[in-house]
Amino acid sequence: MAQVLVRQLDEGVVERLKRKAAARGASLEGYVRDLLNRDAQDDRAALLAELDALRAAQPPQTSDSTDLIRRWRDGERDDD
Repeated sequence: MAQVLVRQLDEGVVERLKRKAAARGASLEGYVRDLLNRDAQDDRAALLAELDALRAAQPPQTSDSTDLIRRWRDGERDDD
């Protein structure tokens, strides 16, 4: 597993994080790990939502390439 070292955090920030962790019955390390994991998942969810929106904006596929592929396979190419 990877490790991350965060330097120069304000003492007040660390104390607030410790209190929040204690209120949830977790260690500071566990609490911060959960925060980071949750934040990374949110990014993935946002990316998937953006991809869904892009997909929805595309015109629907109305043609079937099966006949074209069969003609090309059988040597009936229009570009020759």
